Amino acid sequence: MIDKKNFVHDLTRFAEGEVILIDKDKDWTSFDVVNKIRSLLSRALKMKKLKVGHAGTLDPLATGLLIVATGNMTKSLSEYQSRTKKYTATIRLGASTPSFDKETEPDKMCGYAHITKKQVEQVIKERFWGEITQFPPLYSAVKIDGKKAYQLARKGVEKDLKPRKVKIYSMEILAFNLPEITLSVACSAGTYIRSLANDLGKALGSCAYLEALRRTAIGDYLVDNALKISEFQELVFKLEQSKNT
Repeated sequence: MIDKKNFVHDLTRFAEGEVILIDKDKDWTSFDVVNKIRSLLSRALKMKKLKVGHAGTLDPLATGLLIVATGNMTKSLSEYQSRTKKYTATIRLGASTPSFDKETEPDKMCGYAHITKKQVEQVIKERFWGEITQFPPLYSAVKIDGKKAYQLARKGVEKDLKPRKVKIYSMEILAFNLPEITLSVACSAGTYIRSLANDLGKALGSCAYLEALRRTAIGDYLVDNALKISEFQELVFKLEQSKNT
């Protein structure tokens, strides 16, 4: 495991197989991160083909923990994928968007002045705890007839998505400053926090979308220990320099 506390001293370990904790920046796709790491390591190792993959996709507008694996360790990605995820989510009440986040412009406005912190706590307890059913967002990577839902949505094609069962292990209010509510959420793999935001708005007699999202943990692995891409790049550069001296 490569993170802020554990570094490698031999580049060949990446070719054999390593797991890397990355703190993904906003506006990067998970695929962008994988491509960057593959490019850095392939150049440093002088390899044309290097297996690199990730566990648990993060939307471009989200930040936080992304687990990346190289070489033979890509076989273990499904194990990380299934672990409990933890997020800090900021939800904006009073408007909704087709994508359930800031990727698209608001298409509906709603009142929210009636909402109290106590009401939010009650709704969470009654409707967003334990096993729940949610619909994935139209703008998601869920496959429909072999194509990703967001590819169809961006072309104006709307398809019905099947509901799925997910588990919410905990949901707590970190800040309540209308029209924004910041929540700490622990949930099962496959949970869409954007859908939670949209559903919570409806349950409160309003509408809402996801303003910001940060993944803070996957199982026992914490974003506090993760490397920024710039830090990982610097690590690879130093290993490359030491190899050539």
